Amino acid sequence: MRQLDRRTRFTRRHFLQTTGVTAIGVGALATGQVLIDPRGAWAMSLTTLSPETAKTLVQAARDIYPHDRLAESFYAKAIEPYDAAAAKDPALKDLLTNGAGELDKQAAARGAKSYADLPNEADRVAILKAISGTPFFAKLRGDMISALYNQPEVWAKLGYEGPSAQKGGYLHRGFNDIDWLKA
Repeated sequence: MRQLDRRTRFTRRHFLQTTGVTAIGVGALATGQVLIDPRGAWAMSLTTLSPETAKTLVQAARDIYPHDRLAESFYAKAIEPYDAAAAKDPALKDLLTNGAGELDKQAAARGAKSYADLPNEADRVAILKAISGTPFFAKLRGDMISALYNQPEVWAKLGYEGPSAQKGGYLHRGFNDIDWLKA
């Protein structure tokens, strides 16, 4: 039977991961741009995208795939590969920069400094719906499916136990375990 622990724990491992990310972020300060979010304990090392663009992309990814149990660090980790890809592909850099700029522009029309600073989630979702037919939105939505949900740390938060092939499959390991489907 699957055991889902819904409590948030602060363990030694979590402490070491957080301090490790912080140390990497401090080291990256000397080499390039770093986005450090004051609302959470995460940092992104950036060489191509601006911190404002990255912050907007993280918030947009969170609004497209909202999970209250996931910290913003998981979304930042999903967005971070865009920086390296944008360095190699100028068209991708333009797509991401212009798309984030459009989100910020529409948020400014609603009185916010940027899309990430727009406090009302309903307003952010309305902006995303307005751009849902654009190539920028399609790229972000499509890439975040694999970038966010392929993180084993996210699996644990969502109750997914991971692949079962190495353990003999699901037939004798919870095939009929549907405790999540309670009325």
